[in-house]
Amino acid sequence: MNDRDLLAVLAERLRAIVGDAAVITGEDETKPYVNDWRDLYHGRALCVVRPASTEEVAKVVAACAEARASIVPQGGNTSRCGASTPDATGAQVVVNLSRMNKVREVDATNNTMTVEAGCVLAALQDVASAQDRLFPLSLAAEGSCEIGGNLSTNAGGTQVLRYGNARELVLGLEVVLADGRVWDGLRALRKDNTGYDLKHLFIGAEGTLGIITAAVLKLFPKPRASATALVAVTDPAAAVELLSRLGAACGERVTGYELIPRICLDMVFARIPGTVDPLPARHDWYVLVELSDSAKSGSLSMTLENTLADAADAGLVADGVIASSEAQAAALWQLREHIPEAQRLDSASVKHDVSVPVSRVPDLIRLGGAAIKAAFPGIRIVAFGHVGDGNIHYNCAAQAGEAAEPFLAQAPAVSRIVYDVVHRLGGSISAEHGLGQLKREEIKRYKSALELELMAKVKAALDPQGLMNPGKVL
Repeated sequence: MNDRDLLAVLAERLRAIVGDAAVITGEDETKPYVNDWRDLYHGRALCVVRPASTEEVAKVVAACAEARASIVPQGGNTSRCGASTPDATGAQVVVNLSRMNKVREVDATNNTMTVEAGCVLAALQDVASAQDRLFPLSLAAEGSCEIGGNLSTNAGGTQVLRYGNARELVLGLEVVLADGRVWDGLRALRKDNTGYDLKHLFIGAEGTLGIITAAVLKLFPKPRASATALVAVTDPAAAVELLSRLGAACGERVTGYELIPRICLDMVFARIPGTVDPLPARHDWYVLVELSDSAKSGSLSMTLENTLADAADAGLVADGVIASSEAQAAALWQLREHIPEAQRLDSASVKHDVSVPVSRVPDLIRLGGAAIKAAFPGIRIVAFGHVGDGNIHYNCAAQAGEAAEPFLAQAPAVSRIVYDVVHRLGGSISAEHGLGQLKREEIKRYKSALELELMAKVKAALDPQGLMNPGKVL
C-alpha cells in the first residue's frame, strides 16, 4: 500500500473515531483551518479533525502515530507566527479542539477552574466573573483565541506585570502525548514538590510535544476599585523611572503599564473614527497606567494623582489625565487597543515582538532606532507596548502611501538589525507570540548550541517520530 492509500485509510479511521461530520476534507471547507488569520501562511491538510473529548483526541493521535502522519494541533488559529497552520504537502492532519469547550469545574474556594482547551478566552473571563472572581489573562484576540492555544504559546497580554504570563496562571494540565497516551496532570495544588514539574514542558511548546486538552487555571479576587490615567512623559527613561515610583507607592496594585509614542496616537486619531486626544498638547511619549485593588477603596485615584504630581516635580511627567469614570477609563484603553489596527490601515510594517529587561527598554528604543535609521533612513519606528514587563512591540513602518511589496522585501534585514540589538541587551526575539514558523530559523542565531541541543533532546524523548507540529519551533 503506497503513502496515498495509507492516508486515505487514515481518514476513514478518523471518521470512525469522531464521526463523519467532524472530519473536514473539502478545499473550501478547510480554508479557515489551513490559512492563518494574518494571511501570511497557507497550507493544505489531509483533513481537519474536530474531536469532542480527550478520549477522541487520544484515539486520533494514536491512529496518526500508527500511520506516521504528522499532526498540527489547533485552537482558534490566531497564532501570529504560523504555529497552527499546516504545511503545503496535504499530508498533515489538523486536530482542531474548538468543540472541546466545557468548563469542567469551578472551585471558588480554591480559586481555580478546570477547563477544556477549546474554551474561548473571553468566555472563561465571563465564567470567572460570574463567580465573583478574575481570570486575568487578557489580550487583543480574546474573543476568538482559545485557552489551549494561549497555554501552548505561553500568552502574555496587558496584565502580565501583575499576574504573570499564562505559565503563571496554570496549576495543572491534561495532555495527549505523541503516542496517544493521556497524561492526567489536572492537579489543583499550589504546592506539589514531587519531582519534575512536567506541565511546564508543554506550556509554550506550541504543540510540538503533545496536545493540551484541559487545564486547571488560577482565579483571583475580582478588582473592586481601579484608577486609570494617560500620562505624558518626557522620554522612555522617564517612563521606566515612573514605573519604579508607582511600584514603591502602590505595590502590586500596578496592573497595567503601556508605553505609547506619539506616532501611535497620530495613527489612531487619523485612522480610527471617533477617537480624540484627551490631552490639550502634543507630547512625544506617553504611558497608560492602570491600578486596581480587590478591596473597595476610594484612595487609588488620589494615590495615583499624588505619585504623578511628585513625578512632575521631578521632571518626569509633562501632563496627564486621570479617568473619572469607567467609560473614560475604557476610552483611554481603547486608544492603546486601536494601535495595531490603526497601524495596519496606515502602512505596511515589519513587526517584532521582543523583550528586554525593563531597565533596558530605553536602550532598546534608542539603539534600535539609531541602527534601523542608519540602514533604512525612511523607516518609521513604531515602538509601543508592555513596558512594565519589558515587552515592546518594536514595529518598523513604511511611510504612509509607500508601496508595501518592496518595503516588506526588506523585512529580513530589518529584523536582523532589531534582533541583534535585542540580543545585545540580554533580551528575547519572542516575548509573547512564540516562534512558530516565523522565527524557527532565526532563533538558531540567538540561542546557544547547548540550549538548542537540550530542546531537541526533549522533543526526541516525547515525540520520537517527530509527528507533533513538525516545522514549528525547532
